[in-house]
Formats: sequence, structure tokens, C-alpha cells
Amino acid sequence: MQTLSFDAFSELVGQLYEGPMENIPWVTFLNQLNGLLHSKYVTFILRPPSTQVDGLMVSTNGTSSDATASYNKHFFALDPFVDLPNRDVVALADFMPEAELRQSEFFRNFLEPVDVLHILGVDINTSDGAQCRLRISRGRDDAPFVDSEKQLLARFIPHLERSIKLHMQLNRIETERNLYAGAVDQMAVGTIILDDTGKVLQTNQVADRLLQEKDGIKQVNDGLQVGSARDTQEFRRLVRQAMLSQKGNLASVVEAMRVKRPSGRADLGIIVRSVPLAAWSEGKQCPTVVIFISDPEQQSSAPQEIVRALFDFTPAETQLAMLLANGLTLDEASEELGISRNTSRAHLRSTFSKTGVTRQTMLVRLILRSVATLG
Repeated sequence: MQTLSFDAFSELVGQLYEGPMENIPWVTFLNQLNGLLHSKYVTFILRPPSTQVDGLMVSTNGTSSDATASYNKHFFALDPFVDLPNRDVVALADFMPEAELRQSEFFRNFLEPVDVLHILGVDINTSDGAQCRLRISRGRDDAPFVDSEKQLLARFIPHLERSIKLHMQLNRIETERNLYAGAVDQMAVGTIILDDTGKVLQTNQVADRLLQEKDGIKQVNDGLQVGSARDTQEFRRLVRQAMLSQKGNLASVVEAMRVKRPSGRADLGIIVRSVPLAAWSEGKQCPTVVIFISDPEQQSSAPQEIVRALFDFTPAETQLAMLLANGLTLDEASEELGISRNTSRAHLRSTFSKTGVTRQTMLVRLILRSVATLG
């Protein structure tokens, strides 16, 4: 069996488990594996391509992007080296005689142009539905893969499978986080997350806009300043109180304050609350305090087609309702739409009938509190 020191093996296993946190998952491990097995290319297929969806692949440095794209679009359907026994390391030569391979369209049009003849592969099908493939390639002038190299690769497969499961779990968490973050953005609420020292960890799009405007709230170094010096002093007191609540594992503290803006625009509303610790949270730079910011002058971004579908409005009724929801009076909305006040009143009565409300303020509240803002 090919020898590999304990330290070298431990380093590679470490890279495997760090793989899900890399910008391009597992690329460091794949490049190290490429050197270890003296191969030309290593390709990890997280999602096999099909006629319905494109494949998702990670390849080592030097892999032809054109070859990857052509495999993803066409040659995957001609590939004979698929559906391998689960978790078993197999050489292409064991799977298909070389003479037969050389006669195949897959070899002549795909492998031969990139100088690949010998391939070592393993398929990993996890219990939660992942279908992954690892392929290691050598050229026509290189030696075929031998049993000791198969055995060496096999030592990493249990760790790779566990790493895949970690990747899938992290991906699900990230997808959910992005979904909820997007919903908060759509609701026009600014969100700023602070760590246990009061430094800004993360902001959403609405908060980014407010910080760039520097009108009532701004970022100085890694911290925040709001309104006047007195406002900032009060804000920092609320943040410290929220931090102490979290550190003491007390009930979540929620405090509110209003901040006047130097421009004279409507005051910002700010909520400061502690972030509940997870049961096993530890370490620095954990989310400690969240700041929610409302800007009364932020217009509703609910798509008109969503509002129209939810309430069965006509296009004209939808346009009027959205203008009213964004703070215009009936006269201002009439002027904006270029219609008479009587026409606007007719549209408004129709919206009342369709929604069951009886006042303009109730209509505005109904629209702003509906799921339309998440569309």
C-alpha cells in the first residue's frame, strides 16, 4: 500500500472537513489529492448533470473550463464511467476494456482531446439524497492506477462522505438565512448585527443604504453612531444592556428609541434587542445584539402584480392603492396618475368593496401588512 505519514494524512483530512467553508468547496483538498496521486485532473461532481439540470462540479487548477462545460452540456450522456458501486474505488480499466474505451465516442471526442486515458473513480450516495462523484484522471503516457493508490483513496472516502453531509447541512442553513434576510429586506426593515464587543458583524441591504446616507445613523470604524451625541450615548447604553442580558443568559432585552435626522426627514425608529444564545454557542464574534431600523420614508416595494393578484384589483386600482400605501393623499395620487379626483374616488370605492375595508387608512394598513411586501 502506498505510504502516507500520519501528519500528511491528518492534514488532508483537515482540508476535507474545511472544504465546505471554502468559497469553492474542497478545492484545496482536491489540489492536494491531485499532487498526491500524480494525476492530471481531479473533478468532484456534487450534482451529476442531466437533461433537466446542469451539473455542479469542482475541479483542480488547470482543468479546462471548456471541457467542463462540454461535459456538463453534452458528454455526460455518453460517459460510460457512471453508476459505480457506492463508496467503492474503481478504475475505468476495471470497468471497461481499454480497446473498447478507445473506440467509444466519449473517448475520441472528449477524453482524447484533453489527454485523459486512465481514470480512478468513486460514487458517494448519501442517505439524505446527495449523489456525488469523484474522478481522478491521468494521461495516455502516464502509468495506470494501481491497487495501492485505490486503497489510499479509499481511506479518505468515509471522511469525504461526512464532509458532504456537513456541506449539505450548512447549505440548507445558508439558504434559509438568505430567505429570511430577503424577506426582511422586502419589508424595508434595516438590520444590523453586532458582536460581543459592539462591532458590526453583518448588515442587510436596507441598513447599508441608511449607513451610506449617514442621515441619523452612521458607521464609525466598526461601531455605530446615531443622531446627536446624546442619542448615541443612549443607544450605546441600550446596546450594553442587551449584551449584559445575553451574557447573563437572561430573557431577551428589547428596547426602542427614535432618532432625529439632520436632514429634517422623518425620524428613524430603532429597536435594540439581544440575540438569544444557542445551547452550545461559544467563541468570539458571535451575534450578540441585533438592531432593527425603520425608515418611515421608505416606500413599499410590493410588486404591483402581486398586490393585484392578492386583492383582485384592476391595474388602475392597483396603481392608486400603491400610491396611497406610499403616503400620498388621494388628491396627490390623482395628480400623479393624471386622473380626476372623482375617478380616483370611484377606484377607491371599488377597492373598499373588494377588500371589505371602509376607510383609506384601513386599506393602506391592509396592503402594508399583507404578504405582498414579500413578493
